[in-house]
Amino acid sequence: MWAQDEEITEETIQTFTPITTGVSFLTVAPDARGGGLGDVGAATAPDPDAQYWNPAKYAFISAEGGATVSYVPWLRKLVSDIDLVSASGYYKIKDVQTVAASFRFFSLGNVLIQKEPGDQGLNVKPYDLAVDVSYSRILTKNFSMGVALRFIWSDLTGGYSADGEYVEPGWSIAADISGYYGQKVPFDWGTGFGAFGFNISNIGKKVEYGDYRSAAFLPTNLRLGGSFTMPIDQYNHISLNVDLNKLLVPSRPIYNADIETEEEYQARLDEYYNMDPITGIGRSFIDMPDGTPYDFAQQIKKVNFSLGLEYDYNEQFFGRIGYYNESKQMGNRKYMTFGAGFKLNVFSLDVAYVLSVTKNNPLDQTLRFTLGFNMNGLKVLSGTAEEASDWNLGL
Repeated sequence: MWAQDEEITEETIQTFTPITTGVSFLTVAPDARGGGLGDVGAATAPDPDAQYWNPAKYAFISAEGGATVSYVPWLRKLVSDIDLVSASGYYKIKDVQTVAASFRFFSLGNVLIQKEPGDQGLNVKPYDLAVDVSYSRILTKNFSMGVALRFIWSDLTGGYSADGEYVEPGWSIAADISGYYGQKVPFDWGTGFGAFGFNISNIGKKVEYGDYRSAAFLPTNLRLGGSFTMPIDQYNHISLNVDLNKLLVPSRPIYNADIETEEEYQARLDEYYNMDPITGIGRSFIDMPDGTPYDFAQQIKKVNFSLGLEYDYNEQFFGRIGYYNESKQMGNRKYMTFGAGFKLNVFSLDVAYVLSVTKNNPLDQTLRFTLGFNMNGLKVLSGTAEEASDWNLGL
C-alpha cells in the first residue's frame, strides 16, 4: 500500500526491493559492544563476542579464556515478547590457536494461528536457534584465519497441524570463513594499531519447511571492515571502525510486464526457487529483480555500511557511538547507536541503545546488554597469573 502518495507509478512500486532470507535472526547483532558501535565488528579489537563478527580475531586475544551472555529485547516498538538470548565463549589451546563456541536463541513470542475467521485458533511459540563452534589460528606474525561450523533450527509453527499434516521445522548447516590482519602504528606519544578483517558467514543449504517453494536462502553475508586505534596518551585511546556488508543472496524476481510475459516471469521464479546456495552467491552480484539489464548503481545499493567510534580509558571504561545505513530501496534501516561499558578483573558489563533517524522504525529504542567473564581475572586475583585483557589492542 502507498497511502496518500501523490503519484503512484510503476517506478514507485519498484523502488522497494529488499532481499528476503530465512532465519534472519542470524543477522541481528547479539552483543552490546558491536551494537553500540553501529553494528561494527569485523576488525575491532578482539573480544569474547568475536564469534559473530569475525572468528579469526580470537587467535590474537590475550586472555586464556572468557565468556559472555547477552540479552536483546527485539522490536519492542511492535510487540513485547520477542527476545534474543545468546552466549559465547573461547579458550586458547596454544598461543597461536583458539577454539570458541556460541549459542543463540530467538523467541518470536506467542503467535495465534487461525485457519479461517472466527476460528479459535491455536497459540504457538515459534523460535529459532543456532549453535556453532569455531577454530582460529595465527598464520603469520600479523595475520590469522578462522572457520566456524553452525547448526540452525527453525520451528515457526510449534508443530501446529495444518489440515491434518505435521509442519516440519526447518534446519540447516552452515559455515563461516574469516580473516584478520593487525599492525602496530608508532606515534611520538605512544603506539597505535591498525586492523583489517573479513567474514563470509552462513554459507550453507537452504532452510526448508515443506516443498521447494517454501525453502529459504540463509542470510549469507560478506562483511569487510577496518579499524584504527590512536593513543591520546598512555591511558586514553580512541578507535575509528567501519564495516561494509553485502548479503550474498539473490533477489526474488519481480514481475515486469514491460519486458516479459507471465510465462517468462514464472520461469524466472522457478529458477529462483530451484537455485542452489553457491549459485545464489554468484548471482547476488549481478541479478536485477525486475529483469532489467545489469545496473552497477543498483548493485551498490545492496551494500550497507556502518561506522563506530570507541573511546577507552586504560581498557577499563568505554564510550561508544555508531551509525548504520541501508539504502531506502533495500530496507531503509538508518539509525544511531550509543554504548558504554566497564571492565573489572573478572567481569565486564556493556550496554547499547539504538536511536532511529527514520520515522516509524521498529528498531528504535532497542537495548542490548552483555555480561562478560574473564578466566584470567580469577588467576590474577589468586596471584597465579599476570593480568591479560580480552580487549587486545596490540599496544
